[in-house]
Amino acid sequence: MSITPLTPTAEAVVSLRRARSRHWTSIVVILSVLIVATFLASLMVGQTFYSFDTVVRVIAGEQVPGASFTVGRLRLPRAVMALAVGLSFGLGGVTFQTMLRNPLASPDIIGISSGASAAAVFAIITLGLGTTGVSIFAIVAGLAVALLIYLLAYKNGAAGIRLILVGIGISSMLTALINWELTRASQWDLQEALRWLAGSLNGANWESVIPVLIALVILAPLLLGQSKNLSITQLGDDTAEALGVRVSRTRLLVIVTAVGLIAFATAAAGPVAFVAFLSGPIAARLIGPGSSLLIPAGLVGALLVLVADLIGQFALGTRYPVGVITGVLGAPYLIYLIIRINRSGGSL
Repeated sequence: MSITPLTPTAEAVVSLRRARSRHWTSIVVILSVLIVATFLASLMVGQTFYSFDTVVRVIAGEQVPGASFTVGRLRLPRAVMALAVGLSFGLGGVTFQTMLRNPLASPDIIGISSGASAAAVFAIITLGLGTTGVSIFAIVAGLAVALLIYLLAYKNGAAGIRLILVGIGISSMLTALINWELTRASQWDLQEALRWLAGSLNGANWESVIPVLIALVILAPLLLGQSKNLSITQLGDDTAEALGVRVSRTRLLVIVTAVGLIAFATAAAGPVAFVAFLSGPIAARLIGPGSSLLIPAGLVGALLVLVADLIGQFALGTRYPVGVITGVLGAPYLIYLIIRINRSGGSL
């Protein structure tokens, strides 16, 4: 049986796909190495510096005087929280941006994070709930607000621009509710609410980390399993349907999964500003067109949170919550993106 040789065009296509695959793998490996290095640095650096060997011994379960408490009980949960929260925000953010084919379609912008934040502030100030109650309220509210936005935007399918505009409107309403709650808070509740709204890893412990890890382990594979269908939907609903993708089912599944990741991450660390917004565009710049952005964006999100937390703790003389640092990084990019869209004649 003879094998028909590839035509020059087919060979070029195959060569391009292999080059893209190698580039994608290289970027993922580099991001993974940077994450591991930053993760270890966050365990080593602090008021007391611990060597790499000491940190490895603590992670392995060995009892090391001083280090077992500082590294194992304080720094390790915080670093794992940063990793899990960054992965969740990165995956959730790029899912919305890909599905709606708009870089502005981030949970930060379209109201999902605002829903979780409003519920958390209400739980802190009005109901006086503790950490667990606040987290539950934030998760449920994030899911509920996402469903509300989807239903309000639905008309023969949830068109991207319609969903974004509805989300921005809902976000504005929720922001007004947050501000009203803050004006009537006691001094102690006000401090707690503002700390949560800033997006902070302070006080991270294994009790708060485990729910995020469980959500990540369950929801991330579901989302990655829809990666191919999600990429096809970028061709348009009619084309995707013609290629065998059940667009409404795929869109609903990825929305629920992505919102779940965002809600659990927000409940654990607060609305860490712009991580969900920045991760996708940064990953797209690194990877280039034609490749899935889910895994790279998740890794970029994890690296952003880890690096921002290190900067906030040790680089500026005064300690800042991680959300303040990511907000400073993300706000200029949002302004740049809006200016670029306006100059190109696009619409928001």
